[in-house]
Amino acid sequence: MGKHGKHLVWDWNGTLLDDIGAIIGATNAAFAELGLEEITLERYRELYTVPVPRFYERLMGRLPTDAEWTVMDGAFHRHYWARAEDCLLTLGAAELLAARQASGFTQSLLSLAPHAELIPLVRRHGIAERFVRMDGRVDASTDGKSGHMVRHLIALGDVPAERVVVIGDAADDAVAAMHVGAKAVLFTGGSHSRASLERVGVPVVDSLAEAVAVAEELV
Repeated sequence: MGKHGKHLVWDWNGTLLDDIGAIIGATNAAFAELGLEEITLERYRELYTVPVPRFYERLMGRLPTDAEWTVMDGAFHRHYWARAEDCLLTLGAAELLAARQASGFTQSLLSLAPHAELIPLVRRHGIAERFVRMDGRVDASTDGKSGHMVRHLIALGDVPAERVVVIGDAADDAVAAMHVGAKAVLFTGGSHSRASLERVGVPVVDSLAEAVAVAEELV
């Protein structure tokens, strides 16, 4: 285990990967196909939630049917992955990951992005070796990250939850952390507005450097 047993679990989309522009572009391209009105970044950040069908419920006034969800999810991912290759890492992310690894601390990656697409993309950004483990979603579940976090920590083995800090951009990241008894820091550069993140009750920061500094204080 890493120095002092401190371990960071990083989120990918909207946290290490600066893809909010791609997400909004893909969302609106999918909405155009589905006959839904275009959404602004500000409104997206105010309404977005996990599980994602609840986000569509907020937009439509009702939950999508299973058939509708299949179409919605497929349309979004088709447009998103066409854009994802052009996304860059968040400012300072590569340097922070390298510095923390060099200091003897451990870190891992946990995402709800499909595992088969996630891992090659992380490798192309040259940061895969910074993580002791990388896990993406391996099923079609629309559930949030809590169950995924349980499996991730079990797979990590000797990392006690009380020495773990999750860094993510969504309220669901904090919910997943609390579910396993870990801490969380939320970053404002992704899917949620600062106001919606602050309602969760964990530290909220505006840069990844600040997120790491706060995480070190928490454990």
